[in-house]
Amino acid sequence: MVEYEDCILGLKLAIDMNIHELLVIGDSDLLVCQVLGEWATKNTKILPYLNSVQDLIKRFTKIEFKHVPRIQNEFAAALATLSSMIQHPNKNFIDSIQIEIHKQLTYCAHVEEEFDRNPLFHDIKEYLEKGEYPENATQTQKRTLQRLANHFF
Repeated sequence: MVEYEDCILGLKLAIDMNIHELLVIGDSDLLVCQVLGEWATKNTKILPYLNSVQDLIKRFTKIEFKHVPRIQNEFAAALATLSSMIQHPNKNFIDSIQIEIHKQLTYCAHVEEEFDRNPLFHDIKEYLEKGEYPENATQTQKRTLQRLANHFF
């Protein structure tokens, strides 16, 4: 029932945002298959939820439901973690989150302390400008610097 409630809330939000075409990705095989009519719904407690989803679906020009196994749905897991960290005074309100999907990998590093008083990007900048590695750099550090420099602008 909770999965249906989440689905209904998401569909209502999409309708409020005047979205006409929607791809719904869910990790509940039961919900997706019941909504698509592939599986019958025997639980009478779920029928009102299913009927509500079916009514909301009619408000879209195009809607598709896709099942992604929970183990493969890292995006949903990240959103669930994020939503559990956000407290909003109105429990029925959800702030929208802009999400951009990039096809290129990025690198992130957390630096506790800089020993040489130079900024984090100093070695990359020096490598790009002069083609020189830092003094006493190991082969592994040189390869890493090359790889990072390829994604630096």
